[in-house]
Amino acid sequence: MYSVYSILVLLTAVIASPWFFYQAVRYKKYVGSLGQRLGYLPVSFNIDGDESIWVHAVSVGEVLTARPLISELRGRYPNLRVFLSTTTMAGQQLARRSVQNVDAVFYFPFDIGFVVRRTLDLVRPKLFIMMETEIWPNLLRECRERNVKTAVVNGRVSARSFPRYRMVRPMMRRVLDHVDKFLVQSEESARRFVDLGADPARVVVTGSLKFDSLDGEARSRERVLRYFRMTSSRPVIVAGSTMKGEEAHVLRAFRRVRTSAPNTLLVLAPRNPERFGEAEQAVRAEGWKVARRSDLAVDAEPRVDVVILDTIGELATIYQIATIVFVGGSLVPTGGHNVLEPAVFGKPIVFGPHMQNFLEIADAFVTNGAGVQVSSDQDLDEAFVSLMGDPVRRARLGAAARALVEANRGANDKSVAALALLLPQEPRAYPANVRPFRPLA
Repeated sequence: MYSVYSILVLLTAVIASPWFFYQAVRYKKYVGSLGQRLGYLPVSFNIDGDESIWVHAVSVGEVLTARPLISELRGRYPNLRVFLSTTTMAGQQLARRSVQNVDAVFYFPFDIGFVVRRTLDLVRPKLFIMMETEIWPNLLRECRERNVKTAVVNGRVSARSFPRYRMVRPMMRRVLDHVDKFLVQSEESARRFVDLGADPARVVVTGSLKFDSLDGEARSRERVLRYFRMTSSRPVIVAGSTMKGEEAHVLRAFRRVRTSAPNTLLVLAPRNPERFGEAEQAVRAEGWKVARRSDLAVDAEPRVDVVILDTIGELATIYQIATIVFVGGSLVPTGGHNVLEPAVFGKPIVFGPHMQNFLEIADAFVTNGAGVQVSSDQDLDEAFVSLMGDPVRRARLGAAARALVEANRGANDKSVAALALLLPQEPRAYPANVRPFRPLA
């Protein structure tokens, strides 16, 4: 089974190589990370061969979610190094800039036997943590052979991916048997993991870590908001994590809003950095005056109609200035994005019908009157206009959203407690010439 899987991985890499080459030439992706993805880490990475905890977070969202967990692990296991890996370039940039409690950040290796062995030789983990749903057969098998404990943290299996996993259920059962603990977001995800072959005794519902990962640093917030010195009378619509095909609908709804609120600013934040230019062109084609966030003057209100947020990791901060928030990836069938980041600031949130990746959270927001779910892109216009003209409803939605976040915190403590059962704390190490104090008998 593993041989067939490895061959498929190699074939996929060969077939996809023209696309990777295009991405490298066009967007400068993958060029500097290939060595690390092949398991060649810098000589200084772990020069003393210390044992570690290895946390893997795919991209920006997972990195943000992992930060409080990493902080707790650092405090609980002072004798171990903590390493963080990402898959995407955006995740790597954010991790290097904003995660303070790790010894090093690197790119996740290709899941090929000799590559993962090379990486494990250098990282030397005692515990390997996969954020959300990162299942890598060769790496997990190699961890089992080396007696490295493994855990899925903040795990989930979406309704969209579940049928695909079921198609390879015999393989999934063998792979999941190499995971020591599944700490999952909901009862539904727990049921799906068990259905795919996970041992029920290893599955624990801890809740979503996303509720615990929403406190930004005050210094970072102040720095970012210095570029958005908004007057209190200027309405702001923030469209976050938009995907291809959504900007046109947002711009149409924005045009309707401007008929009754002509001073409204739109902050448009495409999900993928390579689409910043495309989004900017779409705005210009509609006749709006537009600027990129990176070109804004400090300590000044943007003198444009639309701002393209072309930076990584600042979206959650920008939500603070919003009058209305639209969460992208939900008008097109990509599964939606995180509604909790604007919720923690008490903002009225609008999202579309495609929220499969955050189904439980989206349902909770609708059920508790904490968000507005529109059924189509046409309904987006009405939702924006209605909310812009009704400050009482906006306040009510925002208060309900913030209350829902506060009521669901605590997953981080539960996760750390569960991980402590896998990796008991060791006595603090002392230098060879220093002994811990013991009272005389």
